[in-house]
Amino acid sequence: MEITRAETTITEAEGVAHQPSTAAEEKKKMKVLVAIDESDGSFCALKWALDHLFCYPIQPDQEPNTITLVHVQPLFQSFLYPAGPDAPYATPEVLDAVKQAKAQNAANILSRALHMCKEKKIKAESLILEGDPKDRICQAAEELHVDLVVVGSRGLGTIKR
Repeated sequence: MEITRAETTITEAEGVAHQPSTAAEEKKKMKVLVAIDESDGSFCALKWALDHLFCYPIQPDQEPNTITLVHVQPLFQSFLYPAGPDAPYATPEVLDAVKQAKAQNAANILSRALHMCKEKKIKAESLILEGDPKDRICQAAEELHVDLVVVGSRGLGTIKR
């Protein structure tokens, strides 16, 4: 019985100690990272985040929530096809054309996502990264100290899922 009372007292003291910090956390802004690619699933995830996380009015003493849109491009392989150590490499003109096309594709995707944010009157930042999407999204979330990461579905059907 004495142990139970001691645990209860500690719990009560912890509860009192945590009450002021929750009030401070309510005033703190929430940082949300949304991973965007050309799939419909990623735009549905963005729409969900805008509808559910940014729908409440902001109090005068509260900072607005921020949203960061991240698009990760896979690394470009400089060879035309993997045929062993003698595989032909792409010419510099081809590399420049591919890089330019990737940059244009990323700009189109992010402009569509930024337009969705603008319609809801929410400020958004965009970030374009290169590498493996799952690794780069996790790195960006850690570096930006975000509170929530929102990603879309992989597009698998009910059976494959």
